[in-house]
Order: sequence, then structure tokens, then C-alpha cells
Amino acid sequence: MKTYKYIFLLLMSLSIVGCSNLEEEPIGLLAPDGFFNTPKDIQTAVNAAYGHMTHEKFWGRKMSLPLMLRSDMVAIGDLTTSSRRVEHDEFTVAADNGMVEGYWLRVYQIIAASNQAIAGAEDVNVDENVKNPVTAQAYFTRAFAYFHLVRQFGDIPYIDKPVTDLTTTSSLSKTAAADVYKNIIADLQFAKKWLPNTQAGRSLPAKSAAHSYLALVYLTIGDYDNAYKEAKGVIDNEGVYNLGLEADFQDLFNSSKVDASNEPIFVLDFIGASDGDDGRDYQAALTGLRDDEQYPNVSGGGWSVAVPTLAVYNTWDDRDYRKAVSFDNTAVFNGAVKPYTVFKENGGSGRGVNRPHIAKYTRFNGTSATGNGRASNNNYIMMRYAEVLLIAAEALNEISPGSAEAHGYVNRVRARARNGATFPENVSGLNQDDFRTMVLEERKWELAFECKRWYDITRRKMANPENGDVFGTSGLEYRPNFDVNRDYLYPLPADELARNTNLMPNNPGY
Repeated sequence: MKTYKYIFLLLMSLSIVGCSNLEEEPIGLLAPDGFFNTPKDIQTAVNAAYGHMTHEKFWGRKMSLPLMLRSDMVAIGDLTTSSRRVEHDEFTVAADNGMVEGYWLRVYQIIAASNQAIAGAEDVNVDENVKNPVTAQAYFTRAFAYFHLVRQFGDIPYIDKPVTDLTTTSSLSKTAAADVYKNIIADLQFAKKWLPNTQAGRSLPAKSAAHSYLALVYLTIGDYDNAYKEAKGVIDNEGVYNLGLEADFQDLFNSSKVDASNEPIFVLDFIGASDGDDGRDYQAALTGLRDDEQYPNVSGGGWSVAVPTLAVYNTWDDRDYRKAVSFDNTAVFNGAVKPYTVFKENGGSGRGVNRPHIAKYTRFNGTSATGNGRASNNNYIMMRYAEVLLIAAEALNEISPGSAEAHGYVNRVRARARNGATFPENVSGLNQDDFRTMVLEERKWELAFECKRWYDITRRKMANPENGDVFGTSGLEYRPNFDVNRDYLYPLPADELARNTNLMPNNPGY
């Protein structure tokens, strides 16, 4: 369902749009008095939040790309690309990095639209059983936005009401990350209570979305009891929520089939058209191979910007079906099929790289209205049922090590990955430490290139010397610049700090 594509443009810029950004760009002072009269009006405001999520400055490129590059699975393939991208790959990011500045504003626009919907709902004089299921979408979108921000920046400005005056914006200060998480949990609990069990499409959050994100939030903050409780609640309501694992892993990344799947829980749905960068999908372009002719809907091939490291490809067992779905290790140049070992010599005037490329967003991306696949029909799955099973397994291992139940959740995911082969094998009898290592590896393969890995690295502090070798000399991608005292967080944008000194100091090391 593409409901959020029909955006009421007035509400696109309502309320605060970038913290103190109003001082220089006062586009958020409009108060729509009298607009909110029916639940439909609340939905219109929520649709603005969904619209911001598919903008180039959020999941189209600006935010999703750094999440890929900062992980240990993806690196820059074309070193002539923008330096602001390379900085994330090499951990040389400064406070004026254009990627960070670009999407900070957009995330607060999602929050602004959500706040406006929540505030406007108070003016809608209908029974709460009628309006709260709609308003709950706004609580979900606000939690979704803040959950990204707090994991990336730590302490951030927390705004839960529309802002209609400049003086308020100039006095904003940071809210402690722990308090931001408390607010996220409260929003998701409201959403879980009031959202319907199912929606017409997975691009609208149902109860399962709030329920699943509660599990992930608790997992992120190390509250394993509640993480397991929430994940188990989703699993126990599999039938009620109309959830299940998709039989064929490839269908999750086939734009013509994924709408019918029961596995996605919440998605961002690109519709194959764009108005400038509104709704334009750049992942096919960023991850596709230059001059590759094998996908006619990715005309001209991609840009070879975000490319898996060779170590990722070489360490992934060939018997795992997910590997074939996730990679392109051949391409077509001038009508001839070529292996990845000669990609650079055949495409992009030598600007590519001799490594397999990500196939999830290029292979079945639907109809492309613009070059390089930038107007695709991809559904980007923000949460899916396989992840819920892995959340339950990871959390249960922390509170009840060695349980057959936790092993069983992983084995459900692995059964599909085998696809008739004998690998990956079922797991059983692992002790707590070995299970923890295994389930994080399972998340790495199952959710590869879906912008999850960086968040796993940060929440588990996996790059610390005592916790592994994620960025060390034996890791998948050596990062000599990575600093454990700095790089688990991004810098707050320099322009925000310049406009509002209450946000100082910046995160450590910046």
C-alpha cells in the first residue's frame, strides 16, 4: 500500500524542522488552527512523516549510506566518489560532514509531522476508539525517527510538541540518551495498544510493528528480559498479526512479490516515480556495478559506491542460499558475461572495483523511470519477522543460557537459508558465549546490507579490542582510524552547534 505517497504538502514543513534551523530557515511557523477535524486529517499529517522517510535525505541516500559504510561489511568501491561518503568509510568524519548535516534536518521533519498529528488529534472530537488507532501511527513514526537518532548521536534534542516560535528553538538543549529511550518506549507502548492487528499494507505500521520495535529497543539498551518478552509476544501472535517467514529468501527483495509476503513487518515503499529527490531510491545506484548491462531497469549500471569487502564474500559459505541472493559475482559488459575479478577493467573507465556487488536492490527493483535504478519499486524492509526470531533468541540466551527455545528460533531462520542444501546446520547445545557469538553472526548474514550491522556493532561494542576484532587486522575490513572513544557515535552537525550553543559540547572526539 502506497498511502504515504499522497502527502498534504502544507504539512510537509509544519512545526520545527531542524532544531535551531528555524533561525535561518523559518519554514515551520505555520500553525494549522482549525485543520484537524476528523481522523482523516490526522492521517494526512502522519502521511507527511512517511513521505519524509522516502526522501533522498533519509532512506534514499543520506542516512542509509553511512549505516552501510560504517559497518564491517561494506566499503567504498569508487574512491573518486564524494569525500563526505569516504569519511564514513574511513572514520574520518568531522562535524561538518555533508551526509550528517543532510539527514539531521530530514529526521526532525519526520518528528515535526508526527508531533503535529499528535497535537492535532486533541482537536478531533470523536471517540478515542476511532481516532487513537490513527494517532498511534504518529507515535510510531516519532519513535522510529528518534530511535535512529539516539543510536547515532546519543544525547539529542528531544521535542514532543509542535514548535511555533523562534525563541523556543534558540533555547533547545540536549536530552540524555536514557531519557530519549524512555520516551521512545512510551510512544511504542501507545502504538502497540492502539494500532490494529493488521493494516492494508506493510507500509503502514500495525500492532506487530510497535511490538517488534519495542523488542529491538529493549535489546539495544540491554534490557533482555523485556526484549525477550516483547519478541515472544510477536511470535505468540504470529497468526493474529499475519506473520511468517517467506518461503523463498529472494522474494523478500523482489519488488513484484514482496507486497504479498507475510514476513515484512514495516517497510518504506518506493513506487517507481519521484519528484526530484522526493521518493527517489538511490540504493540501486549506490550499490550497483558501473556499466553492468544485466539489469535493464538499472540503465547504465550503478556507481559502485557501497560495495561489500572481498572478505565478506570469501567468508560466506557458498552453500548458504542467502549468499546467492545477496551478491552479484558476475556482470554483463558489451553483451559478454564477466566475473567479478575483471569488473574494474570492464566498467566505468576503471572507477569500479574487482569485488562482488550487492544484488538485493538491483536484481528485481521493478520499473525504473530514471537512470541507474533511482526510481525503483523497492520495498525497504525496516523490520521483518526473521529479525524478531533472532531478537528473541539473542535476548533469551542472556537470561536463560543454553535453552532449546533460543536454539529453535535460530534454526527456523537457518532452515530457509539452506534452500535444499545442508548448510547452515541446525544449532544446539551451545553455551552462552558461543551462542551469543553465533546469533550475532547469524544476524550479520540474514540481515546483510539491510543497514542493521552498524547498529549491532555499536550496541554490543563489538569493535572494542576485548570484544573481538571487527575492525582489526583480521577483521572483514581493517579500519585503522576507528577510535572506540569516538566513533560509536556520529558528531552533532556543526551548523546546528553554531546556531545553538546550548547543544555544546559535541560528542567526544569531535
